[in-house]
Amino acid sequence: MKKTTLYTTHLELNAKMTSFGGYEMPVQYSGVTKEHLAVRSSVGVFDVSHMGEFYISGNKSLALLQHVCSNDISKVILGKAQYNYFPNKTGGVVDDLIVYRLEKELYLLVVNASNIEKDWEWLKEQNKIFGATLENKSEEIALLAIQGPCALKAMQKLTKVSLESLPFYAHSTDTFAGIENTLIATTGYTGAGGIEIYIPAKEAPKVWKAIMEAGKNYNIIPVGLAARDTLRLEMGYCLYGNEINDTSSPIAAGLSWVTKPETNPINGKYLAEQKKNGTPLKLVAFEMNDRGIPRSGYSIIDSEGIIIGKVTSGTQSPLLKKGIGLGYIPKKFSSPGSNIGVLIREKKYAAQVVSLPFIKP
Repeated sequence: MKKTTLYTTHLELNAKMTSFGGYEMPVQYSGVTKEHLAVRSSVGVFDVSHMGEFYISGNKSLALLQHVCSNDISKVILGKAQYNYFPNKTGGVVDDLIVYRLEKELYLLVVNASNIEKDWEWLKEQNKIFGATLENKSEEIALLAIQGPCALKAMQKLTKVSLESLPFYAHSTDTFAGIENTLIATTGYTGAGGIEIYIPAKEAPKVWKAIMEAGKNYNIIPVGLAARDTLRLEMGYCLYGNEINDTSSPIAAGLSWVTKPETNPINGKYLAEQKKNGTPLKLVAFEMNDRGIPRSGYSIIDSEGIIIGKVTSGTQSPLLKKGIGLGYIPKKFSSPGSNIGVLIREKKYAAQVVSLPFIKP
């Protein structure tokens, strides 16, 4: 099992560790609810160095990315980032990712930890007809996410970049906590605002300490993967392996907004057809009306108790103090306000379809 360069730091903080994406990662420190609410109200820091980083460069880089990515990469200007997914040839999703444009012909792709090897092989295979330059730097880069409404103010003392002037999904490369050429990006997976920084892996312990010191006046705390999951779920963000996978339709998952068939991506004709005509199933968000916590794999039922779908993700929302979830059900049940239910240990619990996000960021 791999370890990030902050592994010892996590142990010193008495983190509860778990295996995730091939790494030993902190699942929680002081408690999921406390960590979750700290990010929603102030600021928290995550070690997400298990994520993968690929650099794509050369005069064929744009052509390759237009082919393998769902979104229109030509629209990504210097200093901006774009959410994407890799469509496969059979109607599913290889992975979802963020694409950063660093230079005219240099892009950074950030992929999910559990899919690094799969994504790398997929890119190499597709690149055979393009010849772009590919570099896998996943082992060399540490990624720290400083998230929350106070994150930008708290971290401003660590860089001369005006953090509050950076638009959403933008980035700048500069010195951060004494580390030159740090990529500072206003991206994240929480919906709470903040930044993500990309640094040499060996510098992570030093930068972690600087972040904790800079955030002291804002009561910054370390946050684990469990709260990262509850935070993303309150926003309705897809998680690979739950809402999207190799066989799930990205259109059914609500990813039409990042699907641009006109750029001729892999399986573009199929995506265009689904985008035009819709899909039999649809990913919906729901809140529990009864006291119960939905979990991945639980059955979703209609008002008559007939099973109509499955929960893909579910939890007790620390902010709403009620059960929330995502799941696929037939389109006729998918309108906000529709009454459905969840089978929890064979007992029926009432729920209602709602619009996303569950909370206002």
